[in-house]
Amino acid sequence: MEVTGQGGAPLDVARIKKDFPILDRRVHGKRLVYLDSAASSQKPLSVLEAMTRYYETTHANVHRGVYQIAQEATELYEQARAKMAAFIGASGPDEVVFTKNATEAVNLVAYSWGRANLGPDDALVTTEIEHHANFVPWLQLRQERGTDVRVLRLQPDGFLDLSHAEELLQGAKLLAVTAASNVLGTLPPVRRLADIAHAAGALVLVDGAQYVPHLPTDVGELGADFLAFTGHKMLGPTGIGGLWARRELLESMPPFLTGGEMIRDVRLDGFLANDVPWKFEAGTPPIAEAVGLAAAVDYLSALGMPAVRAHEEALTSYAMSALHERYGEHLVIHGPLPAHRRAGIVSFAYKDVHAHDMSQVLDQAGICVRAGHHCAKPLMRCLGVGATARASFSVYNDEADVDALVDAIGQADTLFG
Repeated sequence: MEVTGQGGAPLDVARIKKDFPILDRRVHGKRLVYLDSAASSQKPLSVLEAMTRYYETTHANVHRGVYQIAQEATELYEQARAKMAAFIGASGPDEVVFTKNATEAVNLVAYSWGRANLGPDDALVTTEIEHHANFVPWLQLRQERGTDVRVLRLQPDGFLDLSHAEELLQGAKLLAVTAASNVLGTLPPVRRLADIAHAAGALVLVDGAQYVPHLPTDVGELGADFLAFTGHKMLGPTGIGGLWARRELLESMPPFLTGGEMIRDVRLDGFLANDVPWKFEAGTPPIAEAVGLAAAVDYLSALGMPAVRAHEEALTSYAMSALHERYGEHLVIHGPLPAHRRAGIVSFAYKDVHAHDMSQVLDQAGICVRAGHHCAKPLMRCLGVGATARASFSVYNDEADVDALVDAIGQADTLFG
């Protein structure tokens, strides 16, 4: 696989596009312009081939069979864990638990650690910009146990109001915060918040679903105690994600799901759980998906995550400038204005055109954007809108894709003007 970008060189997007078969498609007679990577990224051929090769040559259940292909499947599965651990700066692969997505990873923490440590006299802190996946589990704990859920609010400039952070974290046991907003692209100062949380005696759970695929990630530098991530947003397959946590935390937590694989011994009067991370991986795991995730990690690593970030930051800046120059005050971009303070996400509103209508207009031009509340209804209420249209970028997008978006938005005037 020949790709450019390692060492900080600019990405060769024309070359990268050739690695993604779906980008050869035409939609409504137009070339496909995929700008919905925040929902789910496309997959390079290397990921697709790795999964096909596994099914054609190696498929067997893992950790159980002693025959050759079963051992090969186990090796591939555990290699994927090791690659993912290295990709996020973990101390070792045993700190990575595979789940089906980041949502399940957050729920694992809420159900296992949360129910063992949070009661009616306890508090946790989250933020107004969270995806429902990092909000609803904590509301459910409040309903079940009376746990106090405190919220860091959003400022008009798209950044979190940290003026009361120390006060809110006083006496709290957990800070649950996104590393990148899936609506605004806001990049909260996670390390600063983590330091405040740790000083107050709280642990830190970071939702990295929109961060890990796009920025160099080191769990130590973030100051995280838990990190949730998902494969389908980082060029990998659906159905696999994970939770990283410090080993001592995983060892102290009870199993989340029970059944096969997660046990060391079972007797009529009880059971003994397996070692971490397998203690949290009940049943047959997503083996082929882990193989695909490993291939995605290889692909991103070959590009170089600093180069990925630089490319997406520049493209986001270009998009925001182009939209402003073309449409001025008729188009509102939600979130922070400096591109270096946000991920590659641009949520916008054009005149009084509803986001869903805008999405349909763009679809006719072959452009895929997401429209809706983006599983962030508290944030939508804060913004005073019911929905936004959201364009989001990845390594296979370039300025021509942005130009197509900018040109097509004006077509809404023809239909709704």
